[in-house]
Amino acid sequence: MKLTPAMQNFILHWGEMGSKWGVNRSVAQIHALLHISPEAMTADEICEALNLARSNVSTGLKELQAQGLVKSSRQLGDRRDHFTSIRDMFDLVDAVIKARREREFAPTLRALDEVMKEAEQDQTPKVVKQRMDETLRVMRLFDDWYMDFSRLPRSVHLAVLKLGAKVARFLPGGRSPE
Repeated sequence: MKLTPAMQNFILHWGEMGSKWGVNRSVAQIHALLHISPEAMTADEICEALNLARSNVSTGLKELQAQGLVKSSRQLGDRRDHFTSIRDMFDLVDAVIKARREREFAPTLRALDEVMKEAEQDQTPKVVKQRMDETLRVMRLFDDWYMDFSRLPRSVHLAVLKLGAKVARFLPGGRSPE
């Protein structure tokens, strides 16, 4: 695939953002390429387009598949795997959020639960326990909201997104209509 300057910039920016999100830059660039590619690509085509080592691409593809962001398929007469990114943006965002929740947020909730149990048994000052408990309660509140919201159908997600900040006008303390 011949990359235009705009395509290169998209891939480079995605790679930079990936490194800020805790994802290896090469892995994020592979994902960006597959995301904008109109056709499925083989690992060799990815190597050539991004000028990356085959081992780097293989490792990156395995990571992206484990996160559910990339799928492989076969084509008749070709023994190679062909890779595509999730095409639907809502499905892509959902997969990223789920993976980050499982990798980052859920372990923190479990760790805070253990810390709170430990704090009940040791000499942790009451004011510190209260602060840790508040942290846990607020994080659980957000996690419960996310889990409830994620179970709703896409039509509800779209309606909420379209409402956006307009909903604040109807809440106590929200902005007054303009």
